[in-house]
Amino acid sequence: MDPQLELFRRQYLQLVEPDFLAWPPKQLLRDPHVQAWLYRRLFNPEHNERLPPQRYQVRVIKPLVTKVEASIEDPEEDEISDELMSHLSTLISTELPSETVAVQQKTYVTFSCMPPGRDASADVDIEQTVTLLERRHLISGSLTTGFRTWEAALHLGSYLLSSNIIRGKSVLELGAGTGFLSILCAKHLQAKHVTATDGDEGVVEALRENLFLNELDEDDKVLTSILRWGQGLRGTWVEEDCEAYPYDVVIGADITYEKTGISAMVATLRLLFDMRSELKVIISGAVRNAETFETFRSACIRSEFTVQEVAFEAKNMREQTALFYATAVPLKILQISRRGAAQ
Repeated sequence: MDPQLELFRRQYLQLVEPDFLAWPPKQLLRDPHVQAWLYRRLFNPEHNERLPPQRYQVRVIKPLVTKVEASIEDPEEDEISDELMSHLSTLISTELPSETVAVQQKTYVTFSCMPPGRDASADVDIEQTVTLLERRHLISGSLTTGFRTWEAALHLGSYLLSSNIIRGKSVLELGAGTGFLSILCAKHLQAKHVTATDGDEGVVEALRENLFLNELDEDDKVLTSILRWGQGLRGTWVEEDCEAYPYDVVIGADITYEKTGISAMVATLRLLFDMRSELKVIISGAVRNAETFETFRSACIRSEFTVQEVAFEAKNMREQTALFYATAVPLKILQISRRGAAQ
């Protein structure tokens, strides 16, 4: 199928805001075979077990049908798919949950994890994906935002897909949230073992559900647990886990946004380096507040860590073909090691 349609489908399954969707051009939309493909791949529940929520479907299919109508040049020869029109009518007549209720509900989000350079029109039946259940606007009682996948995680995911850093390595993730990065490492990046941690019990429970969705729940390859930063690690499950699966790489995304947690996180990094001096730590962050990000960098330097910024620039969203994320806020990746450790 045309790469423009595949791009549109990937964006749709990741719930990209309709204003940013790469809508197919008129010459494609008027084609009845294309319309049938769009219905089957984007809206048909018999063909897709994990479709976006109905409220999002409405926000996409309405303008899609309008664009199909506008593409028709000869009404006697061209027409709109009955399947698309019927699905639109069904959605409109369905009593959808209110927006207040909808934001609390779990939503399927499917991320296309296509390595850089791979053909954008690759067979969708063998496409690398990570599907998560997210509550995109929910903040838990502990003020965690771990129920959705944020830009810095997607940026780090893009970087890891472009390298062999994870292959054959034992990985520890801090502040795993939805588990996107841990699942990516275990499912597609050939990690030897992954330990996914978060400081919020509810987030860890949701993370386990996402492991199930990606068929990793019964695999000893991935361990999940609560890890609260700043507390001792000797004599805990972390030390036992590190002995069983000696950590090679520590990853974390969007965990530097709050000043109050930075000292505790850096203390945990020090303790991890004490157990594994050759560790490679890779932290990705959206620089919403330059002062806060510099606070993290300075805390690492005071702890005698070597901090290097990774030269990996995010593409503009209009140029992205997989793992779609906004780039209005600067996104940085830091590689951290213990000073004097072998690189």
